[in-house]
This record gives sequence, structure tokens and C-alpha cells, in this order.
Amino acid sequence: MGRGPLAGPVVAAAVVFEQGVHLEGIRDSKRVPARQRRELSDLIRRMAVSWAIGAATVAEVDQYNIHQATLLAMRRAVYGLNVAPTYLYVDGTVYPDVRCPGKAVVRADQSIHVVAAASILAKVARDSVMVAMSKEYPGYGFERHKGYPTSLHLDTLGRLGPCAIHRTSYRPVRTLLEGQD
Repeated sequence: MGRGPLAGPVVAAAVVFEQGVHLEGIRDSKRVPARQRRELSDLIRRMAVSWAIGAATVAEVDQYNIHQATLLAMRRAVYGLNVAPTYLYVDGTVYPDVRCPGKAVVRADQSIHVVAAASILAKVARDSVMVAMSKEYPGYGFERHKGYPTSLHLDTLGRLGPCAIHRTSYRPVRTLLEGQD
């Protein structure tokens, strides 16, 4: 979660359910209202055999690129599980380097229940980080836009300049920094 934002970490989650578990309301996290996502996140955490969150820092996003940082976050999530999955589905086109059979499926969060559950955990976790960052970096509105390049965020970024959690490898942030030289 969080490939497109200009600020904050990229976050992934891994979830293991008992065979046949299907929780009502679980679907692609982008299609679930924020309040319901938080409720579903609590339910997923209670009902899962195991779950874990993995993240790659802003520095890792800037150092490696968003694709490699996303794979790193995925590996951290998988290796954070306290139960080894028997098969792993990931959302996307590239399967991370993990010691588990599985496959990458484009839009898996829309068609595979456990991936949708993981997307909800990741989104709730990342949103929580960004709300916390809004207190550390007041004025940027992270609690509202979560670091995504909304007009509010771009206006604020232009006015205040980048802060420590902005991804300097992303064009709008890099352009501002180059203009400060």
C-alpha cells in the first residue's frame, strides 16, 4: 500500500486464514470506506491464523525505487508471519523473493479474499502512520491526504517545501528540491 504517495513508507501485509474462512465485507481496500476498513482490520487480526505488516522506509523507497521497496515490504510481511503459509498470492506482476510457493496476480486484491484482507491491513496500517506523521509534521495535512499528491498536498508542498518523510526521488518533490539549489 502506498506506491503513489509523495510521502511516507510503502506498506504490505500478509494474512493466513484457516482453509475456507471468508469474512463478510472483505474486498479491495480502496473500495471500503475508512471507518469500515478499520473495523474489518480488527476483525481480520482476530480471525487470522497469522498476520504481519511489513514496510519499507522513505529512505529505502528513494534508495532502491518504489518497485524494489514494495517487494522488500512484501518480504518483510511474509517473514513476519508466525505461521508459514502453504501458498502465497501477491497483488501485482512480480512475485517477491520468498521461500514459499505462490504467484503474483494482477488485481489480486479484487479477486482473492486473503489478498483483499491483506490490502485492508496494509492500508489501515499506512493510514495510521500518516496520521501520526501529521502530528510530527503539522501543516502538511497528512491526516487528510495520507501523502497522496492531491491538490491540497501539492499546494502545501509548494508553500512549506518537503519535510523528512517526503520521497525525494518522486518528481514533484525532486523538482522542488532542485529549485531550492
